[in-house]
Amino acid sequence: MTCCDETTARVPDTDVSRRSLFKGAALIASVIPAARPTRSEAQGKQIKLAYCSQLLCGVPYEVARAAGHFKNHGLNVQIVYTRGGNAAMQALVGGAVDYAATSLDVALQAYANVGADIRRFAVTGRLPLFAVVTAPKTADQIRSIKDLEGRTVAVAALGTADHALTLYLLKQAGADAQKVRFATMGNNLLEALRQGQIDVGLVQEPALTLLKRSGARVLVNAMDLEDAKHYLGGSFEFMGVAVRGKEIEQRRPEMVALTKALADALKALRRMTGDQLVATFPKEMTTGLDLTEFGEIIARHRDALYPETVNIDLESAKRVEQSLVAAGLIKPGASVSGLHDTTIVGG
Repeated sequence: MTCCDETTARVPDTDVSRRSLFKGAALIASVIPAARPTRSEAQGKQIKLAYCSQLLCGVPYEVARAAGHFKNHGLNVQIVYTRGGNAAMQALVGGAVDYAATSLDVALQAYANVGADIRRFAVTGRLPLFAVVTAPKTADQIRSIKDLEGRTVAVAALGTADHALTLYLLKQAGADAQKVRFATMGNNLLEALRQGQIDVGLVQEPALTLLKRSGARVLVNAMDLEDAKHYLGGSFEFMGVAVRGKEIEQRRPEMVALTKALADALKALRRMTGDQLVATFPKEMTTGLDLTEFGEIIARHRDALYPETVNIDLESAKRVEQSLVAAGLIKPGASVSGLHDTTIVGG
């Protein structure tokens, strides 16, 4: 994906680490192309909101932008597309953007492991955007998570949401994670799975639909509420918006407006057709996709993936925290309650 239109920008993908998080705004800002606001958005202070560029993650934000919900609440929002949630978080902590929309596991690790001064105040996703899927040729041999022992499982990268979810599912199934080989392949898992180069992969949509069509077996679909209840214990908070902690008081009115705009978008996306939802994305983000099929995919998953409100569900967030502890990605007993700010929604 290239830099999209006049209201978009991009930062590079890097890991969230103590060194990268605290390099400072100047270095990170230097790699964000200057964005010239369109005529309709030229009024008012522009605020920058970064997210990971994954399509299903971005639906509420793109609807809020394209349908005018940000504007209706007096906001001039520039969406910054980054290669992954870690890069979005780096941009926030480094001062290059005003807000970052990331999966909760990214925020938890930055807060607990790095000491990032961030507060998460609104939620736009309640399920992980992953499914654990076999290659078509291994569908008959691998029928459960326990069967992953001795197999190769592809994830985007170690320490990411898909890796953490796999480790958690292995523990829940009583499987020995030490007997599972992880292959890190970025987001390009589809062809490797279809060709049988790996046994199992953590995929998103539309890869899930294409693999099912090819004869792959879905072991766990975390995008399905029933599977989430069975394997994860219920909803499993995913996408949400964070801000730098030291700026909360000065930004509070702006944050309240942002939550209201996103709440409006969550309501609106339930009434939109698949074609309308796809049309909210910049064309550069959907080039090469079967747009009709992708619209059908969004419409099929939206009631499960996106909450009806932006309120933080602390019980759901706790499940994510427990999964990261189980996966060894944050320490047991880490103090993370201060990450969540529930005072903004409804303010």
